[in-house]
Amino acid sequence: MAVVDLAELPPAGALVGLDLGEKTMGVAVSDAIRMIASPLQTIRKTRFTDDVAALFRLVDSRRPVGFVIGLPVNMDGTEGARCQSNRAFARNLLRLKPDLAIAFWDERMSTMAVNRMLIGEADVSRARRAEVVDRAAAAWILQGALDRLRNG
Repeated sequence: MAVVDLAELPPAGALVGLDLGEKTMGVAVSDAIRMIASPLQTIRKTRFTDDVAALFRLVDSRRPVGFVIGLPVNMDGTEGARCQSNRAFARNLLRLKPDLAIAFWDERMSTMAVNRMLIGEADVSRARRAEVVDRAAAAWILQGALDRLRNG
């Protein structure tokens, strides 16, 4: 497929959410009926081909029909270097798996929101937060997209 608008993702089946950082990639997955996004794992980034191989090993058994990649838009709505990097990641992913459907989701403040939740509600230590924040942010991104798909 290609990079598509969120509404153009296949209408049923599991989706994978990605929070792409400079050093890590947070991964989350939805259930097949797209009600809940669950944090899955954080992949420490090394080389693109190795990172993508680890990603597909992690999610292929879930048979995802699409990916939702967080897009770190600036607070004023403009796109900076990190947005371009995430778009390049999607293009490179499509070169390896051209049948994928990939959509972007505005991830502004997702990591901050997840950190607040982990500190305030879950009282998670700083060391433990570092371990889970990327995959939790991926779930936050994916859940936002699922809610939008469900509610129009």
